[in-house]
Amino acid sequence: MAPDLPSAADENLLVHFSWAQSRTPGMRLAAGDDVTLVDSGLPCDTFNAAIRTRMAPDAAPARILESIDWFARMKRPFSWWVGPADTPDHLGKLLVDAGLEWYQTDPAMAADLDNLAPVDIAPGGLEIRRVTTLKELLAFAHINAAHWSPPERFVIRYYVLAAEALLAPDSPIWLYNGYLDGRAVATSELTIGGGVVGLYNVSTDPDFRRRGIGSAITMKPLLDARDAGFTTAILQAEPDGIGVYRKLGFEVFGEVTEFKPPAV
Repeated sequence: MAPDLPSAADENLLVHFSWAQSRTPGMRLAAGDDVTLVDSGLPCDTFNAAIRTRMAPDAAPARILESIDWFARMKRPFSWWVGPADTPDHLGKLLVDAGLEWYQTDPAMAADLDNLAPVDIAPGGLEIRRVTTLKELLAFAHINAAHWSPPERFVIRYYVLAAEALLAPDSPIWLYNGYLDGRAVATSELTIGGGVVGLYNVSTDPDFRRRGIGSAITMKPLLDARDAGFTTAILQAEPDGIGVYRKLGFEVFGEVTEFKPPAV
């Protein structure tokens, strides 16, 4: 049976944001049936989030304010992620009414793992490996931190703190590095949750782009997931990546929107 993609996407995002945090000292969750709030303990909204919202329309305005106050009391920046199955239907408007600001909207895409387009997963001799050691995890962290200028030190700090959880044999979060001549140049994350696998943190060092590395680091986790018996993958695509993901076999089924408190 095909998964309910909107619900599966929300559940997968919940695992992505909360699994390691729930197992890492100094990080905490306030998990309810109506919303889950995640606090990494770091002043970085990349790892602090409100996710999987299932609020009744009459209760939503007050509950939203309570959730915003939860982060404010700890003086944490955060993002409120609105996925394709979140409720109420006008959740985005309620978040804006409560003082948050729209940040970005990305298409949610899905692919049948049995119908992926063929991709060279070793372009130019690229070697892609699962992250299994702290050294490899730090390489993953540094590549992702480089999205900011200067690199975001709290991204690196998060992976150091969450290392034990992320490197555990039972972790549903599989991290990958791509290497050229022994140098880590690309990353991707595959998260298992909601009956599907989700792709996150697909990144290539700017000096190594346009060589097929991005497609390869995307495809290798999907092939591993297929070998493990999974049938469906989901992801959030930035605008410049939609065409690439379509070529791999992904199609749009909804959207994910991020809201943030106003910049101070």
